Amino acid sequence: MNGLTLKHLRYFEALARHRHFGRAADACSISQPALSVQIKELETLIGSPLIERTKRQIQLTGLGETLVERAREILRSVDEIGDLARTAQGPLTGRLRIGVIPTVAPYMLPLLIGELNARFPGLDPHPREAVTSKLIEDLENGLLDTAIVALPVSEPTLFEQRLFEEEFVLVRPVADAAKPVPQPGALREMRLLLLEEGHCFRDQALSFCQLTPTRSRDLMEASSLTTLVQMVGAGIGVTLIPEMAVAVESRSAQVSVARLATPRPTRVIGMVWRKTSPLSKQLADLSQLVHDFFQARHAEQHSALRSRG
Repeated sequence: MNGLTLKHLRYFEALARHRHFGRAADACSISQPALSVQIKELETLIGSPLIERTKRQIQLTGLGETLVERAREILRSVDEIGDLARTAQGPLTGRLRIGVIPTVAPYMLPLLIGELNARFPGLDPHPREAVTSKLIEDLENGLLDTAIVALPVSEPTLFEQRLFEEEFVLVRPVADAAKPVPQPGALREMRLLLLEEGHCFRDQALSFCQLTPTRSRDLMEASSLTTLVQMVGAGIGVTLIPEMAVAVESRSAQVSVARLATPRPTRVIGMVWRKTSPLSKQLADLSQLVHDFFQARHAEQHSALRSRG
């Protein structure tokens, strides 16, 4: 088809993903009018409408839904050609799109990016924070190169590399510091604060406390660990957080942190990437570096937590 370009496909894919001209334009680093022009050009080239413009959001037509899937396949293939060229250059260079879940990103990502910049001067990390389901979707659509998530994800198209295991800890108001640490069954009867639905850490906490999803609807929720800990500091309830979050989150809240009784709840953090990625060898090498870096940081945090009792 004469006139059809990769730019048309990239802009259309962004619009289909965000379902909003403004957000799609921001993602593509262009103005909203320029994006509209590109989409109009694509519809003219195709000879049929691809989107339905409503007051609330963008809807794809039937043809639009079909085209966006083909566009993603084409764009993924084009990106893989670039990745093949990068593999011939040896160590990772250029753009690295790395996703991180919200219960890891604030505590490890700044340090990790600094480490990557020091080890790989030619690397250009592009981090993105999102919940696991979104990261997996973006990985499978070729919008990310790799992601750091809680394992397992159990997706047959993805390779999983374990990085480390960490415990959950109990956060209580300072006034409760001298009280015995409650058993999991006792936590069910307390005002337990949890992350909102969509966070894998929420599901892990529910499992440890042996709470059903129906029962969890009566619990108090927040969108971040920071909010949870601040709510505990205000005396509203108790919560569970991962070890790596303790140093940051307990710094500005009047709370007490306690290790739970054995067997303690834990989670496994790992890196995942597409099995078909041309960067698989480089990503495997990178995962070893990330593993060593995380292990060192985790050991420091675990030792600090033990010293707090």
